[in-house]
Amino acid sequence: MNSESKKQLNIIVLGTAFMFMFTAFQTCGNIAQTVITNLNNTDFHGSGYTSMAVIYGVFSASNLISPSVVAIIGPQLSMFISGIFYSIYIAVFIQPSTWTFYTASVFLGISAAVLWTAQGNCLTINSNENTIGRNSGIFWALLQSSLFFGNLYIYFAWQGKIHITGGDRRTVFIALTVISLVGTVLFFLIRTPEESNSEEEEATTDNLVEHTEEVIIKRSIKLCVTKEIVLLSITTAYTGGGLFGLLSKSNRFGRNPVVMLGIVVHFIAFYLIFYNIPNDAPIASMDGTDSIAFMEPSLSVQPSLSSTVTICFFSGNF
Repeated sequence: MNSESKKQLNIIVLGTAFMFMFTAFQTCGNIAQTVITNLNNTDFHGSGYTSMAVIYGVFSASNLISPSVVAIIGPQLSMFISGIFYSIYIAVFIQPSTWTFYTASVFLGISAAVLWTAQGNCLTINSNENTIGRNSGIFWALLQSSLFFGNLYIYFAWQGKIHITGGDRRTVFIALTVISLVGTVLFFLIRTPEESNSEEEEATTDNLVEHTEEVIIKRSIKLCVTKEIVLLSITTAYTGGGLFGLLSKSNRFGRNPVVMLGIVVHFIAFYLIFYNIPNDAPIASMDGTDSIAFMEPSLSVQPSLSSTVTICFFSGNF
Protein backbone atom coordinates (compact mmCIF):
# COMPACT_ATOMS: atom_id res chain seq x y z
CA MET A 1 0.00 0.00 0.00
CA ASN A 2 1.49 3.34 -1.07
CA SER A 3 1.68 6.46 1.08
CA GLU A 4 -1.45 8.12 -0.34
CA SER A 5 -3.53 4.99 0.17
CA LYS A 6 -2.36 4.76 3.78
CA LYS A 7 -3.32 8.38 4.36
CA GLN A 8 -6.77 7.89 2.87
CA LEU A 9 -7.25 4.78 5.00
CA ASN A 10 -6.28 6.83 8.05
CA ILE A 11 -8.99 9.37 7.18
CA ILE A 12 -11.59 6.62 6.84
CA VAL A 13 -10.55 5.10 10.17
CA LEU A 14 -10.61 8.57 11.77
CA GLY A 15 -14.12 9.25 10.45
CA THR A 16 -15.35 5.80 11.47
CA ALA A 17 -13.96 6.23 15.00
CA PHE A 18 -15.74 9.58 15.33
CA MET A 19 -18.91 8.04 13.88
CA PHE A 20 -18.96 5.42 16.65
CA MET A 21 -18.09 7.89 19.39
CA PHE A 22 -20.62 10.47 18.35
CA THR A 23 -23.32 7.91 17.64
CA ALA A 24 -23.08 7.36 21.39
CA PHE A 25 -22.47 10.93 22.54
CA GLN A 26 -24.95 12.75 20.28
CA THR A 27 -27.63 10.21 21.11
CA CYS A 28 -26.84 10.66 24.80
CA GLY A 29 -27.16 14.43 24.47
CA ASN A 30 -30.44 14.16 22.57
CA ILE A 31 -32.14 11.97 25.17
CA ALA A 32 -30.42 13.26 28.32
CA GLN A 33 -33.20 15.60 29.43
CA THR A 34 -35.89 13.04 28.63
CA VAL A 35 -34.06 10.46 30.74
CA ILE A 36 -33.56 12.93 33.60
CA THR A 37 -37.24 13.85 33.53
CA ASN A 38 -38.11 10.17 33.96
CA LEU A 39 -35.73 9.56 36.87
CA ASN A 40 -37.47 8.43 40.03
CA ASN A 41 -34.41 9.18 42.15
CA THR A 42 -35.27 12.37 44.07
CA ASP A 43 -31.60 12.80 45.04
CA PHE A 44 -30.70 13.59 41.46
CA HIS A 45 -31.12 17.29 40.63
CA GLY A 46 -29.16 17.57 37.41
CA SER A 47 -30.28 19.14 34.15
CA GLY A 48 -29.34 18.10 30.64
CA TYR A 49 -29.42 21.73 29.51
CA THR A 50 -27.10 22.83 32.32
CA SER A 51 -24.76 19.95 31.51
CA MET A 52 -24.54 21.01 27.86
CA ALA A 53 -23.83 24.60 28.93
CA VAL A 54 -21.02 23.39 31.21
CA ILE A 55 -19.55 21.13 28.52
CA TYR A 56 -19.43 23.77 25.80
CA GLY A 57 -18.36 26.56 28.13
CA VAL A 58 -15.38 24.51 29.34
CA PHE A 59 -14.84 23.35 25.75
CA SER A 60 -14.43 26.95 24.56
CA ALA A 61 -12.01 27.90 27.34
CA SER A 62 -9.97 24.70 27.00
CA ASN A 63 -9.18 25.39 23.35
CA LEU A 64 -6.45 27.71 24.61
CA ILE A 65 -4.50 24.82 26.15
CA SER A 66 -5.48 21.94 23.87
CA PRO A 67 -2.75 22.63 21.25
CA SER A 68 -0.15 22.27 23.99
CA VAL A 69 -1.58 18.91 25.07
CA VAL A 70 -1.67 17.58 21.52
CA ALA A 71 1.88 18.81 20.84
CA ILE A 72 3.21 17.03 23.92
CA ILE A 73 1.46 13.64 23.77
CA GLY A 74 0.56 13.46 20.07
CA PRO A 75 -2.81 13.38 18.27
CA GLN A 76 -3.43 9.63 18.51
CA LEU A 77 -3.02 9.36 22.28
CA SER A 78 -4.89 12.66 22.72
CA MET A 79 -7.92 11.29 20.86
CA PHE A 80 -7.80 8.00 22.77
CA ILE A 81 -7.73 9.66 26.21
CA SER A 82 -10.48 12.07 25.16
CA GLY A 83 -12.57 9.14 23.98
CA ILE A 84 -12.27 7.54 27.42
CA PHE A 85 -13.77 10.65 29.03
CA TYR A 86 -16.58 10.71 26.46
CA SER A 87 -17.36 7.11 27.43
CA ILE A 88 -17.24 7.97 31.15
CA TYR A 89 -19.76 10.79 30.63
CA ILE A 90 -22.16 8.42 28.86
CA ALA A 91 -21.65 5.73 31.51
CA VAL A 92 -22.72 8.19 34.24
CA PHE A 93 -26.32 7.75 33.05
CA ILE A 94 -26.26 4.06 33.92
CA GLN A 95 -26.52 5.04 37.59
CA PRO A 96 -26.64 8.84 37.67
CA SER A 97 -25.84 11.12 40.59
CA THR A 98 -25.67 14.90 40.52
CA TRP A 99 -22.00 15.36 41.41
CA THR A 100 -20.70 12.71 39.01
CA PHE A 101 -22.92 14.11 36.25
CA TYR A 102 -21.53 17.64 36.47
CA THR A 103 -17.97 16.51 37.20
CA ALA A 104 -18.05 14.36 34.07
CA SER A 105 -19.42 17.36 32.16
CA VAL A 106 -16.37 19.46 33.12
CA PHE A 107 -13.89 16.76 32.12
CA LEU A 108 -15.79 16.15 28.90
CA GLY A 109 -15.50 19.84 28.00
CA ILE A 110 -11.72 19.68 28.40
CA SER A 111 -11.57 16.40 26.48
CA ALA A 112 -13.67 17.81 23.63
CA ALA A 113 -11.17 20.63 23.08
CA VAL A 114 -8.27 18.16 23.00
CA LEU A 115 -10.19 15.75 20.77
CA TRP A 116 -11.05 18.28 18.08
CA THR A 117 -7.58 19.84 18.12
CA ALA A 118 -6.07 16.37 17.67
CA GLN A 119 -8.59 15.59 14.93
CA GLY A 120 -7.55 18.70 13.00
CA ASN A 121 -3.91 17.74 13.40
CA CYS A 122 -4.55 14.17 12.23
CA LEU A 123 -6.59 15.38 9.25
CA THR A 124 -3.85 17.83 8.26
CA ILE A 125 -0.89 15.43 8.41
CA ASN A 126 -2.85 12.91 6.31
CA SER A 127 -3.76 15.46 3.63
CA ASN A 128 -2.18 17.89 1.23
CA GLU A 129 -3.53 20.87 -0.67
CA ASN A 130 -5.03 18.57 -3.30
CA THR A 131 -6.72 16.10 -0.95
CA ILE A 132 -7.77 18.23 2.04
CA GLY A 133 -11.21 18.97 0.54
CA ARG A 134 -11.88 15.35 -0.30
CA ASN A 135 -10.65 14.11 3.07
CA SER A 136 -12.67 16.70 4.98
CA GLY A 137 -15.76 15.63 3.05
CA ILE A 138 -15.17 11.95 3.85
CA PHE A 139 -14.63 12.71 7.52
CA TRP A 140 -17.71 14.92 7.94
CA ALA A 141 -19.95 12.56 5.99
CA LEU A 142 -18.96 9.71 8.32
CA LEU A 143 -19.25 11.87 11.43
CA GLN A 144 -22.69 13.25 10.67
CA SER A 145 -24.05 9.78 9.88
CA SER A 146 -23.75 9.19 13.64
CA LEU A 147 -26.93 11.20 14.18
CA PHE A 148 -28.84 8.87 11.90
CA PHE A 149 -27.67 5.61 13.48
CA GLY A 150 -28.00 6.84 17.07
CA ASN A 151 -31.51 8.20 16.71
CA LEU A 152 -32.57 5.13 14.71
CA TYR A 153 -31.43 2.94 17.59
CA ILE A 154 -33.43 4.97 20.12
CA TYR A 155 -36.47 4.88 17.85
CA PHE A 156 -36.56 1.09 17.89
CA ALA A 157 -35.40 0.68 21.50
CA TRP A 158 -38.01 3.03 22.97
CA GLN A 159 -40.77 2.80 20.39
CA GLY A 160 -44.19 3.11 22.01
CA LYS A 161 -42.80 3.80 25.49
CA ILE A 162 -44.39 6.63 27.46
CA HIS A 163 -42.24 6.25 30.56
CA ILE A 164 -38.52 5.34 30.52
CA THR A 165 -37.87 2.85 33.30
CA GLY A 166 -34.56 2.29 35.06
CA GLY A 167 -34.07 -0.94 33.13
CA ASP A 168 -34.69 0.80 29.80
CA ARG A 169 -32.21 3.53 30.73
CA ARG A 170 -29.47 1.14 31.82
CA THR A 171 -29.82 -1.05 28.73
CA VAL A 172 -29.52 1.90 26.34
CA PHE A 173 -26.62 3.60 28.11
CA ILE A 174 -24.63 0.41 28.54
CA ALA A 175 -24.97 -0.09 24.78
CA LEU A 176 -23.99 3.54 24.08
CA THR A 177 -20.97 3.26 26.38
CA VAL A 178 -19.77 0.15 24.53
CA ILE A 179 -20.28 1.89 21.16
CA SER A 180 -18.24 4.88 22.37
CA LEU A 181 -15.44 2.60 23.59
CA VAL A 182 -15.35 0.84 20.21
CA GLY A 183 -14.78 4.20 18.51
CA THR A 184 -12.10 5.06 21.07
CA VAL A 185 -10.16 1.85 20.42
CA LEU A 186 -10.29 2.48 16.66
CA PHE A 187 -7.91 5.43 17.09
CA PHE A 188 -5.10 2.91 17.56
CA LEU A 189 -5.60 1.74 13.97
CA ILE A 190 -4.42 5.11 12.64
CA ARG A 191 -0.86 4.80 11.35
CA THR A 192 1.69 7.62 11.27
CA PRO A 193 2.32 8.76 7.66
CA GLU A 194 5.81 8.00 6.38
CA GLU A 195 6.63 11.64 5.69
CA SER A 196 6.07 12.59 9.33
CA ASN A 197 9.03 10.42 10.39
CA SER A 198 11.63 12.71 8.83
CA GLU A 199 14.26 14.32 11.04
CA GLU A 200 13.17 17.79 9.97
CA GLU A 201 9.59 17.29 11.13
CA GLU A 202 10.74 15.67 14.36
CA ALA A 203 12.91 18.72 15.03
CA THR A 204 9.94 20.95 14.34
CA THR A 205 7.82 18.96 16.79
CA ASP A 206 10.54 19.17 19.46
CA ASN A 207 10.75 22.91 18.97
CA LEU A 208 6.96 23.18 19.25
CA VAL A 209 6.94 21.29 22.54
CA GLU A 210 9.71 23.47 23.97
CA HIS A 211 7.73 26.63 23.37
CA THR A 212 4.32 25.21 24.15
CA GLU A 213 3.40 27.38 27.11
CA GLU A 214 5.11 30.55 25.89
CA VAL A 215 4.18 30.62 22.25
CA ILE A 216 1.15 28.49 21.41
CA ILE A 217 -1.29 30.08 23.89
CA LYS A 218 -0.19 33.60 22.92
CA ARG A 219 -0.56 32.79 19.24
CA SER A 220 -3.98 31.27 19.85
CA ILE A 221 -5.19 34.40 21.63
CA LYS A 222 -3.82 36.69 18.91
CA LEU A 223 -5.36 34.51 16.22
CA CYS A 224 -8.81 34.76 17.84
CA VAL A 225 -8.99 38.53 17.28
CA THR A 226 -7.81 38.62 13.69
CA LYS A 227 -10.26 39.84 11.06
CA GLU A 228 -10.33 36.50 9.25
CA ILE A 229 -11.14 34.44 12.36
CA VAL A 230 -13.80 36.91 13.58
CA LEU A 231 -15.57 36.73 10.22
CA LEU A 232 -15.11 32.96 10.00
CA SER A 233 -16.53 32.45 13.49
CA ILE A 234 -19.93 33.63 12.25
CA THR A 235 -20.17 30.87 9.67
CA THR A 236 -18.56 28.19 11.84
CA ALA A 237 -21.55 28.46 14.15
CA TYR A 238 -23.02 26.02 11.63
CA THR A 239 -21.42 22.56 11.47
CA GLY A 240 -21.34 20.76 8.15
CA GLY A 241 -23.64 17.83 7.57
CA GLY A 242 -23.60 14.91 5.20
CA LEU A 243 -24.59 16.77 2.02
CA PHE A 244 -22.35 19.71 2.92
CA GLY A 245 -19.41 17.31 3.27
CA LEU A 246 -20.08 15.79 -0.14
CA LEU A 247 -20.51 19.18 -1.84
CA SER A 248 -17.28 20.51 -0.37
CA LYS A 249 -15.38 17.76 -2.20
CA SER A 250 -16.18 19.39 -5.53
CA ASN A 251 -13.80 22.07 -6.80
CA ARG A 252 -16.35 23.18 -9.36
CA PHE A 253 -18.28 25.42 -6.99
CA GLY A 254 -15.57 26.38 -4.52
CA ARG A 255 -15.89 26.55 -0.76
CA ASN A 256 -17.61 29.94 -0.29
CA PRO A 257 -20.81 29.15 -2.28
CA VAL A 258 -21.23 25.90 -0.34
CA VAL A 259 -20.85 27.70 3.00
CA MET A 260 -23.35 30.39 1.95
CA LEU A 261 -25.79 27.70 0.83
CA GLY A 262 -25.51 26.11 4.28
CA ILE A 263 -26.24 29.41 6.02
CA VAL A 264 -29.28 30.21 3.87
CA VAL A 265 -30.77 26.74 4.34
CA HIS A 266 -30.19 26.96 8.08
CA PHE A 267 -32.08 30.25 8.20
CA ILE A 268 -34.98 28.57 6.42
CA ALA A 269 -34.87 25.67 8.90
CA PHE A 270 -34.85 28.03 11.89
CA TYR A 271 -37.81 29.96 10.49
CA LEU A 272 -39.76 26.72 10.05
CA ILE A 273 -38.95 25.77 13.65
CA PHE A 274 -40.17 29.18 14.84
CA TYR A 275 -43.28 28.79 12.70
CA ASN A 276 -44.20 25.25 13.78
CA ILE A 277 -42.99 24.64 17.35
CA PRO A 278 -44.11 26.34 20.61
CA ASN A 279 -41.46 28.32 22.48
CA ASP A 280 -41.56 26.15 25.61
CA ALA A 281 -41.45 22.80 23.77
CA PRO A 282 -37.88 21.92 24.92
CA ILE A 283 -38.69 22.40 28.62
CA ALA A 284 -42.31 21.30 28.69
CA SER A 285 -43.35 18.47 31.01
CA MET A 286 -44.08 14.94 29.83
CA ASP A 287 -47.77 15.90 29.65
CA GLY A 288 -47.08 18.36 26.84
CA THR A 289 -47.73 22.10 26.58
CA ASP A 290 -50.75 24.33 26.08
CA SER A 291 -48.66 26.93 24.27
CA ILE A 292 -48.98 27.38 20.54
CA ALA A 293 -46.47 28.20 17.85
CA PHE A 294 -46.17 31.58 16.12
CA MET A 295 -49.01 30.65 13.80
CA GLU A 296 -52.11 29.42 15.64
CA PRO A 297 -52.88 25.90 14.39
CA SER A 298 -56.09 25.23 12.52
CA LEU A 299 -57.55 22.36 10.57
CA SER A 300 -55.69 23.49 7.47
CA VAL A 301 -52.47 24.85 9.00
CA GLN A 302 -50.74 22.91 11.78
CA PRO A 303 -47.39 21.27 12.45
CA SER A 304 -47.08 18.14 10.38
CA LEU A 305 -44.75 15.24 9.90
CA SER A 306 -43.71 16.57 6.50
CA SER A 307 -42.70 19.98 7.88
CA THR A 308 -40.80 18.34 10.73
CA VAL A 309 -38.90 16.07 8.33
CA THR A 310 -38.12 19.09 6.13
CA ILE A 311 -36.67 20.95 9.12
CA CYS A 312 -34.55 17.94 10.07
CA PHE A 313 -33.28 17.56 6.52
CA PHE A 314 -32.33 21.23 6.16
CA SER A 315 -30.63 21.52 9.54
CA GLY A 316 -28.86 18.16 9.31
CA ASN A 317 -27.50 18.17 5.78
CA PHE A 318 -26.18 21.71 5.33
